[in-house]
Amino acid sequence: MNAPVQHSGQNPFAVSAPTTQAMSTVQSDSQRAIAEVQAALVIAKQFPRNPIEAYDKIMNACQRSGLAQSAVYSYARGGTSVTGPSIRLAEMLAQNWGNIQYGIRELSSENGESTVEAFAWDVETNTRQTKVFQVPHMRYTRNGSKKLTDPRDIYELVANNGARRLRACILGVIPGDVIDDAVAQCERTIHASADTSPEAVQKLVTAFEQFGVSKKDIEDFIQRRIDAITAANIVSLRKIFTSLRDGMSTPKDWFKNAASKDVGEVEAQKPKLDDTEFNSALEQLNAGAIDKAYILDGYSLTDAQRVAVEAQ
Repeated sequence: MNAPVQHSGQNPFAVSAPTTQAMSTVQSDSQRAIAEVQAALVIAKQFPRNPIEAYDKIMNACQRSGLAQSAVYSYARGGTSVTGPSIRLAEMLAQNWGNIQYGIRELSSENGESTVEAFAWDVETNTRQTKVFQVPHMRYTRNGSKKLTDPRDIYELVANNGARRLRACILGVIPGDVIDDAVAQCERTIHASADTSPEAVQKLVTAFEQFGVSKKDIEDFIQRRIDAITAANIVSLRKIFTSLRDGMSTPKDWFKNAASKDVGEVEAQKPKLDDTEFNSALEQLNAGAIDKAYILDGYSLTDAQRVAVEAQ
């Protein structure tokens, strides 16, 4: 009779899962992300927003001419002009309302398209808006489509498409009456600061040239000579310029004879940040609401501002 085989107590077919450096990195990143979310929730509960103070900050910010001029866009729909808050106004609202994290994430990039998520999260009320969408790496022109291979072109395409979704997400977590009051205050600021001096008018005409809109096109639109332009015309043109810059409309929507450029030919002018806006952006960066790339790539910074962001 054969003697029983002695076992060592270990299954010879069991293979221990190898622990690679990549797996360790993923686990570390996951743990850090969880810790950041928990910290944000705790801080929001310890330091809740004061709605009255936040509202006052928003109204004061809307009295700044620089912000107001880029805060409201206008686009044509059904023969009428529709206005609304721009992405820049949405960002200001999120920064001053407080305890809001927002941004754009590229979830994947494969098979010639990027899957992107835009989000805004009020960590105090746990109200969250997310939009997941696909961005094909293609540039559509009058002469057909063109495949994009340059990483910078792809990044700018994703950022431009993400900005509109991000705007919608932010506006979805902030009370509607606060948004309406902010837009109304910006309208008052724009009308009060409308500059019809020859220098200001020439600056506006030059700004429109990047979209293929000439001085003659502007004169046809306002139905008067450029040197007879009114404050109301200035306000209307600024809203249209914001709409063109943010990609909400095209020159052909407003100016019949404009030498319309293909999508992607125009490099949007990056807004500048004054000291107050820059300090607020740094606070958002330190709180984890936005990342460095969002500030470095989304704004026209001075050398000192760029160094300050890199040092964070």
